[in-house]
Amino acid sequence: MIFSVRNKNSYSKRSIEKRNKIIEKGFELICEKGYYNTTTPEIAESAGVSTGIIYQYFTDKKDILIEGIKQYSNSIMFPMINILETEKIEISNLKNVLNSVIDSFINKHTMSKKAHEELIALSHLDEDVAEIFKNNEFEMSEKIVSLLKSNNINPSHLREKVHIIIGIVDNLCHEVVYHKHSQIDYDVMKSEVINIIINILKNK
Repeated sequence: MIFSVRNKNSYSKRSIEKRNKIIEKGFELICEKGYYNTTTPEIAESAGVSTGIIYQYFTDKKDILIEGIKQYSNSIMFPMINILETEKIEISNLKNVLNSVIDSFINKHTMSKKAHEELIALSHLDEDVAEIFKNNEFEMSEKIVSLLKSNNINPSHLREKVHIIIGIVDNLCHEVVYHKHSQIDYDVMKSEVINIIINILKNK
């Protein structure tokens, strides 16, 4: 019985690892070549498995794309939320906390500009992709609202204010990582963004 349980656990672990590798390699390939230029056999070759194995785990390449977006989004969101969870958040130290959060948000955006533009385009063309982006933003927003409230930062219309804040930080991140306008001082821009966020949260 113990042997059987161990075998089952070992199989489950290998199965999870194989599935994750397909997601990782498939998402990388889609980001590199574009969704419509990538085929399922190409994903299988990149992941080192047969096409038949792909269909054991996923319905089609869109399933792989969806899971890839989820994992990439989590890799950005979780470190940022972790900072907010581990820091004592007060208006007096909000500038330092926000600086750490924004740096984490920027540093975790490792996707190429081409891949980023591909996903943005897909979010406008595909309802399922658009839904993932919307749900991720809602989940992040609700988590931040909850963390701020737990630290007694609870101005009026907090949910709406957090939604605005996420948009501002997202815009800053895309400027720094993707647009890179030479005439903009991004250190100054980050400082201005932090001041705007603090003022939003201080405004009762």
